[in-house]
Amino acid sequence: MAPDSLEELYAKLSPATGAAVGASQPPDPVRDAGHFNVFRVADLMRGYHAKPPMAFDRRAFYKISLICGRSRVEYADQAVEIAQDALWFATSRVPYRWLPHDPEQTGYFCIFTDEFLLPAGGGAILNHLPVFQPGGCPVWAVTAAEYAAVEGIFEKMSQEIASGYAYRYDLLRAYLLELIYLGQKLQPAPAAAPGHTAAARLAGRFTDLLERQFPLATPQQQLRLRTAADYAGALAVHVNHLNRVLKDTTGRTTTALIGGRVAQEAKLLLKQTTWTVSEIADSLGFADVAHFCNFFKRQTSQVPGAFRS
Repeated sequence: MAPDSLEELYAKLSPATGAAVGASQPPDPVRDAGHFNVFRVADLMRGYHAKPPMAFDRRAFYKISLICGRSRVEYADQAVEIAQDALWFATSRVPYRWLPHDPEQTGYFCIFTDEFLLPAGGGAILNHLPVFQPGGCPVWAVTAAEYAAVEGIFEKMSQEIASGYAYRYDLLRAYLLELIYLGQKLQPAPAAAPGHTAAARLAGRFTDLLERQFPLATPQQQLRLRTAADYAGALAVHVNHLNRVLKDTTGRTTTALIGGRVAQEAKLLLKQTTWTVSEIADSLGFADVAHFCNFFKRQTSQVPGAFRS
């Protein structure tokens, strides 16, 4: 389950997609400062019936899509049916795929790496904005007015990336930030701005540390941190203090948060890999298969074999 690289993405794009906004190959001027490109969905749909469905996997880049048409987005262990217009934020930490129901699809999508946003403070943006958090809902319907507002930003991106302006990538960063913050504003979830208290900062550091344990790319890879005490030690705080902070800020204990994330990864590994249950159990840090099966049943009400089948 190694993330798809940018090279793999461009190799999968048909020659017809080269007519999309941007180019069918990564634009050379960005290579030393991350990567950015923007495409029209309609161009991607050329030869739709002859193309295999998109693979369910992680990608080594972020993606923001403005979709118009009937389709289905699958991410992590969730799925969202799109009836007409939708905005979708995909991160490099969560596997996903897009399944159009018919070739009548329009809109735009852009791809970028975190390095591309570094000059604009991208690390903090991508790590802490709710719209990019793995546990959130990254797909939501938009109104006609909202669609037009987002489309306007994509159109400015498409014009600028094709221009010869010497500072076009600085301008593209500004447009990308505008798109990200507009998407955060339009997100329907009750996503209050994260607090700046010591407790909020500690909760954010815990979440970042938890997410960095994933994905597991091979059966030989193992979780480095597995227990509440492991995380408390890595964060240099007492385990009781960490537990109180997380309980106050999320409503869940440290152990529950770790367990929920481990269970989500277990479901992905069972569905998307050919690893044996024993290999999955070992990689996720369980002493034996029996302990893993008991844990998985508590989390999902199913045993691993039944869930996989």
